[in-house]
Amino acid sequence: MTVDQQQRTTAPAPRRRSRREEILEIAVGLFASRGYHGVSMDDIGSAAGVTGPALYHHFAGKEAMLVAALVPVSEGLLSGGKSRVSRHNGDAQAALADLIDFHVDFALANPAVIALHLHELDRLPDEPRRQIRRLQRLYVEAWVTVLGELRPDLDAGERRVLAHSAFGLMNSTPFLGGEVDRQRRAALLREATGHALLGR
Repeated sequence: MTVDQQQRTTAPAPRRRSRREEILEIAVGLFASRGYHGVSMDDIGSAAGVTGPALYHHFAGKEAMLVAALVPVSEGLLSGGKSRVSRHNGDAQAALADLIDFHVDFALANPAVIALHLHELDRLPDEPRRQIRRLQRLYVEAWVTVLGELRPDLDAGERRVLAHSAFGLMNSTPFLGGEVDRQRRAALLREATGHALLGR
């Protein structure tokens, strides 16, 4: 047996998604396409092939689904962003490129979640909404800190403006059509974001 065959044999199988994760993905897609108020628990149950009592076994209601969809995303962006910065040991140029790659990959993989963030965040109860806003601010500050090394001509407030403009570019994925293939879309988004942040 070759090394390559051994690696294929011993590689762990991908984790199978839980039924709860499958239902949540369906709910997110419905919320993104119809709006939060345009979707009922019955709609979600019907799309997921789940009866009412079984659906409530996984989630207390639509609000709980929205929280479950949005809070982990903000947590993942923050932890992923910090990880990307820390691996470059003070090389701000490489850290910024890695941050851009990280967020572009996220945005292309999760347009429905981005649409929820853009349009439905204010539907959350106060506490999870505050938690998400806090996580988002910390994520922005990771970018602002890196930009501080690359754009010393700007103060922190100005760097924040640039960071938010970059997110606007990268988070445009819910509105992009499929006429350009994913690899090319990623390249264009990375290029546009780099120009927006560095001014060149």
